[in-house]
Amino acid sequence: MKTILKLTFYFVTAITFAQQNGTIAGKLTDTQYNNEPLPFANVFIKGTTIGVTSDFDGLYKIGNLKPGIYNLVFSYVGYETVEIPHVEVTANNVTNIDVPMKASAAALDEVIIKTQVRRESEVALLLEQKKATTIIESIGAEQLSKLGVSNAAGATTKISGVSKTDGNGDVFVRGLGDRYLSTTLNGLPIPSDNIERKNINLNLFPTRLIESIDISKTTSPKLSADQASGNIDINTKQLSKRSLLSASASTSINTNVTSNGVFNNFKVSPNYRDVSFGFYNKNTATSRAIVAQSWNPQIEDFPINKSFSLSVGKRLGDKLSLLFTAGQSENFEYSKGAFAQYRSNYLDDMIPDAINWKKEVATSGLFHLRFRANDNNNLKFNSLLINKIEDEVFEGGRAGEAVIYEETDPEEGLSQFIRDQNLKKTLLSVTQLSGEHNFGEKNEVQWAAGYNYLSADEPNRIRNEVNFNDQIVQLGRTGGFQQRKSVQKIEGIEYNARLNGVFKIIDQEKDQFYINAGATHRNKSRDFGSQFFGVEETITNAVNPSSIDDISEIFTSQNFNNGLLKRNSLSPDFYRGELNSTAGYANFTGVRGNFTLQAGLRFQTDNIFVNWDVNNYAGRIGDVSKDYNRIFPSFNIKYNLSEKHSIRFANSYTTTLPEFKEIAPFEYVSPVGQVTRGNPNIEASLNRNFDLKWEFFPSRDQLLSLTGFYKLIEDPINKVQDRGSAGVFSYFNAGDEATVYGFEVESRINLISGDEQPNLKLNVNASRMWHKQDLKEVYDNAGNFVRTFRYKGLTETGLQGASDWIVNGALNFNTNTNNPFEATLSANYASDRIYALGAPEFQSSGDVNYNDAIVENGVVTLDLILKKKLTKNLKIGVSGKNILNPQIKRTQLIKPSTTNIETKETVLSYTRGTRLGLNINYTF
Repeated sequence: MKTILKLTFYFVTAITFAQQNGTIAGKLTDTQYNNEPLPFANVFIKGTTIGVTSDFDGLYKIGNLKPGIYNLVFSYVGYETVEIPHVEVTANNVTNIDVPMKASAAALDEVIIKTQVRRESEVALLLEQKKATTIIESIGAEQLSKLGVSNAAGATTKISGVSKTDGNGDVFVRGLGDRYLSTTLNGLPIPSDNIERKNINLNLFPTRLIESIDISKTTSPKLSADQASGNIDINTKQLSKRSLLSASASTSINTNVTSNGVFNNFKVSPNYRDVSFGFYNKNTATSRAIVAQSWNPQIEDFPINKSFSLSVGKRLGDKLSLLFTAGQSENFEYSKGAFAQYRSNYLDDMIPDAINWKKEVATSGLFHLRFRANDNNNLKFNSLLINKIEDEVFEGGRAGEAVIYEETDPEEGLSQFIRDQNLKKTLLSVTQLSGEHNFGEKNEVQWAAGYNYLSADEPNRIRNEVNFNDQIVQLGRTGGFQQRKSVQKIEGIEYNARLNGVFKIIDQEKDQFYINAGATHRNKSRDFGSQFFGVEETITNAVNPSSIDDISEIFTSQNFNNGLLKRNSLSPDFYRGELNSTAGYANFTGVRGNFTLQAGLRFQTDNIFVNWDVNNYAGRIGDVSKDYNRIFPSFNIKYNLSEKHSIRFANSYTTTLPEFKEIAPFEYVSPVGQVTRGNPNIEASLNRNFDLKWEFFPSRDQLLSLTGFYKLIEDPINKVQDRGSAGVFSYFNAGDEATVYGFEVESRINLISGDEQPNLKLNVNASRMWHKQDLKEVYDNAGNFVRTFRYKGLTETGLQGASDWIVNGALNFNTNTNNPFEATLSANYASDRIYALGAPEFQSSGDVNYNDAIVENGVVTLDLILKKKLTKNLKIGVSGKNILNPQIKRTQLIKPSTTNIETKETVLSYTRGTRLGLNINYTF
């Protein structure tokens, strides 16, 4: 009825204001989205500049046309262009043309398209990739749904040359990990949620929030130069319908949790008593929690994974659209394996029964507002909130076979037991405002500004280290902090902005020349604080717990008042880091026939200032300032061999800045006792990047491509086990240069396709890489030897984080009916990669006293997703994630001087379990 009323209005308008002329009007619908209205599509009269875009309801009107015959063209990015010839316009009449639009990857070369892309669509993203000058690959919500991907980290691994580590969301692009990447949200940077990483954990972004993810493997001047392997940009959801109301719920089980008696004995820390509805609220100070809170883990009832979400959207009139989506997930994991640490080729710590219980509750909400003032002015507002509670209980040594710390003599007959309980709470708030403005047909301005707030705390970490046997449980004797509660706080605030102008100098059918010019700014600060509160006996065996399962019974006010126990506290550790990064850039693009040349310069100034007051630094107090002012050129060439074939070449310079946590000399202790410390002396890397790519688009949704790449990194930063007996990991410019080169192959092939028959599609991508870096020796200005990173005769080694092989594949079947059944089998493989470089422990005997590289072994993961649309509104799905349940393992080569025989030893092993799930979605 609304459509009829609008067409009637157009008819009356035509009669009133154009008595001698006529009007063409109608409605555009999207066959890919159940014939929903298609907004913002182009409608124009061929051979003229007369045209309009469809409104929110897919309606369009071209009025005041002289009577005659016209050829009408309808276009939308990612959709087949429809041309309707011989449309007759008569005086005082409205000619009605309704057009269904179908997805396509055919480019419309003869027009300049200014419109919004439905970036959920795989076809639309392929067309973007085809038309782009730089090398970029994307994955949209449509494909993520098919593959059953649950978060942004998993989504990136469906793109060629990308892999991720198990569990923590670290992503590797072409073998280069966290420090070589940059992450943005809608084109603006977002902070890390973890002291140990530069980029935010992509597991925090459920696919419900994601419209598409872009990975730019080559850079352009408008992107930050702080990258070597690429930029990951997460584009959040927008309303694509007139209205939306949908709800979904899912549940799943983890086979590790439901087996071996774990289900009825799933442990959480006592901190979890302070969690309500997924949010943590603590009223007891950590120092007072010594006696005011239990030290014993709690038992969680019914540890079944579950999640729910609700999405609501509405268009208000022709200018305003609103979308709100919110949800919460609750997941449980259990792992049991082994841990070992070697120093100078001899066993130092060993936990053959390392057990970890993990519960995670993630709550997220997104509010999106779009105001389309007219065809030339568009404003967007995004507000994203993510709150995550991650509770972990780690135990090792219950079986009495662990060797964790050396403080007892063998004749005492005591074994060691360790328990580490920690609740991490992360609150991320992102607020963004952006605008797009067209000034005539040749000039366009885009701008955006953002404010990020991050709170990532460990409000009350609990640790116990005890000696025990069948007769006695004895508190650890060394240092006064083996029984401790600690607090750690991170607060980050960031302001960022970008401005980009597009100025078209030549805008002809086969010849174009335009300039992109703009600026970016980023001010990021982080405040970090940590403090330990310990408990120790006044004399050994002054008080003994009755059991390792009730250590809490001795931590009473009475035992402190009687002088059996005493409190210890360390002075607080803190550091503050601030990054100011400002850049201006210009990018020049010329098109001549099938040849496109793009050249640009980015001038970026980066200032990093870190000051600290930490216990483990000589004198406690220190600061460092690092200033970098550099010009970063980039160069891209594209040649279209035909409509379906193209060749691209890219060359650029980028940098890799050290992070706050890599600079500040604070020591972070992992649950198993490994220590990681920053190094104020590291410096930024400088990178040169080369890419050559061939692409072939056989049809609108198929792709074949082959890419060769080469990267040269000067002064690469690595995680290395530091010299000396402490076994501390730190960060160093361990070599003068590193190289990574290889090739990528990608294919998206329709094995069976057609409009009225089942479809079978195969997506496969594979990467082969070769990588190395030298291990340098360091001398001072006088030529005196300072230190070496060489060991056991090695002068070079592989690059930390790089896998020789990465393979991702997915086979998708769809019945292609009104209520289709869909099945997807997907697999991922990344071969062995270096977790931490080897290094000599003693500089004068590096061939004997060294720690070899720790290697993370490659595994194959396999997922199966089944979905059925039961009605127009109801969908149901079942899934099996991590079906093979491979053993996650890190290994290290060990060669004791007593035997002089080299063996490969496991230093970490566990499994994550298979996840079997059920999902229901209903759209009203």
